[in-house]
Amino acid sequence: MIFAKKQPITRDETELHARAKINLTLDVTGRRDDGYHTVKMVMQTVELHDDVHVALVHGEKKPQGIRLSCNLPYLPTDSRNLAYRAAELFYETTGVPLGTVEIHIEKRIPVAAGLAGGSTDAAAVLRALSALHAVGLTDDELCEMGLKLGADVPYCLRGGTMLAEGIGEMLSPLPAMPHCYVVLCKPPFSVSTKEVYEQIDSVEIETRPDADGMIQALEQGDFPGVCSHLYNVMEDVTGKKRRQIAEIRTFLTENGADGTLMSGSGPTVFGLFSDEHRAKSAAKMLSHRFSDTFFTETV
Repeated sequence: MIFAKKQPITRDETELHARAKINLTLDVTGRRDDGYHTVKMVMQTVELHDDVHVALVHGEKKPQGIRLSCNLPYLPTDSRNLAYRAAELFYETTGVPLGTVEIHIEKRIPVAAGLAGGSTDAAAVLRALSALHAVGLTDDELCEMGLKLGADVPYCLRGGTMLAEGIGEMLSPLPAMPHCYVVLCKPPFSVSTKEVYEQIDSVEIETRPDADGMIQALEQGDFPGVCSHLYNVMEDVTGKKRRQIAEIRTFLTENGADGTLMSGSGPTVFGLFSDEHRAKSAAKMLSHRFSDTFFTETV
């Protein structure tokens, strides 16, 4: 009797850092006919990251498909997760045959925090699958794909210091922000981006960020200038209803932050520090009250 030789199971795999972002400025400039809001914002990558591990499994007899796992048991691991949808979109768009794909996300970035945690995981999955399958997608092609998942995904694919316009997909590289230390603090509640945009529509924005002033400060490598131009119109909506946002900003300022702001639609507040010791000290003190407090830095 001749037995068929059992095919060995092999894996092609990679792991990427999916970094968080903060908004140095955020302005909502209008609303399109399709309901999407237009924005003008300066964004910056920070070192705080999720680890996204992606593996192509060959020779396995189990049902094929996308398998997503995460260290946080309450996060969905099906098509409700943006990283899962990123994998689906990759195979639908490229036509690459779907075998068995395993994705594991080790999350550190707080969820629903205004730090693009879901978008950056999705971006990492797109980049990882493009590399593992060697399909030769350009950054522009990846960004075009990523935009179908969310407005922040193209930025997360590129990272760095960027001006984002349109609905967030029109990206212009800016001079790198002067290196500094960053304390992130998320109070114990989440904010719906959709609801914040709805509230923005119902109020008149009286003060807007000076994006041109921010860009000039970046061009001059002027850290105090960057700090003095921090502004987020969404904080005018979210911050009025959540006093903890103002309390965290005040605490960071009183403990050495050169500038503070709420990131994205919130509720995470960040402080920029030129002094590492002060940043670590502020983070340690804040962590006694808010568990989602992080010491990080710009990259």
